[in-house]
Amino acid sequence: MPIKIPDHLPAKEILEAENIFVMAESRAYHQDIRPLKILILNLMPTKIETETQLLRLLGNTPLQVEITFIHPKSHVSKNTSSAHLSNFYSYFNEVQHQNFDGMVITGAPVETLSFEEVDYWKELVEIMEWSKTHVFSTLHICWAAQAGLYYHFGIPKYELPEKHFGVFQYYVNLKYEKLFRGFDDFFYMPQSRHTEVRYADIMKCADLEILSLSDDQDINIVAVKDRSQFFITSHSEYDALTLKAEYDRDIHRGLSIPVPKNYYPEDDPTRTPHVLWRAHANLLFSNWLNYYVYQETPYEIGKLQSKEQEK
Repeated sequence: MPIKIPDHLPAKEILEAENIFVMAESRAYHQDIRPLKILILNLMPTKIETETQLLRLLGNTPLQVEITFIHPKSHVSKNTSSAHLSNFYSYFNEVQHQNFDGMVITGAPVETLSFEEVDYWKELVEIMEWSKTHVFSTLHICWAAQAGLYYHFGIPKYELPEKHFGVFQYYVNLKYEKLFRGFDDFFYMPQSRHTEVRYADIMKCADLEILSLSDDQDINIVAVKDRSQFFITSHSEYDALTLKAEYDRDIHRGLSIPVPKNYYPEDDPTRTPHVLWRAHANLLFSNWLNYYVYQETPYEIGKLQSKEQEK
């Protein structure tokens, strides 16, 4: 089944070229199917690139998915045209009366700031609080995972001595967790961050479970026990060359940046990177959509009762 997106979204042509079934709004109106309503809060500066990456994963399932994009009203985007934002994005106040089956909150390049220093922090807090009663299951990615753990559970973040940068191996901590159906015992995910959350802090919180981590306790995926919220520190949505683009950008700026680990053959940046995470990234998103969204939410979205409301 297709993913439903606005008629002229730039990602449409890219996804169609990859044989990912996308459906424009005009065609979707003629189908008598209730698509899953997914809200994406896009905090990334490279919004079009991030849209394409997420839609690629959300569109690779048998489910019809309807996407709504929002961005912060309290922040002026410098890297995406106002025309694109006007055509394809809404503000939170324009959608807050609606219910959504699922939500994705992206990362953002603001890790070195304290949470309260981020110019849209108050707005993000409002959205995260609202999600507890208007969204059935939410994925928080990278910085958003740290922000969500901090806001909802008081989990702090810690600055790293060196950027955690590259492709890293993780293992499934809860073997029969539905999010990992079809996963191997070990899998790889890209990381690109200057801060971390720590194993000991999460283990102190009775409401949280660590779903996957590395041998040295680098946290990858954490979830609330009722699975209404997932916190993913990695970037499973990254394209093959996203880490390369980040590395080349920082080298061009004259920054001291390590070569991404486990990414280039023999750590040689002149060679073509290896992709080790694509299959598991697709499984991750399709399992979330199937087991924690599609099979849980009611057909009549207006009757959606979040797990927070069920308590």
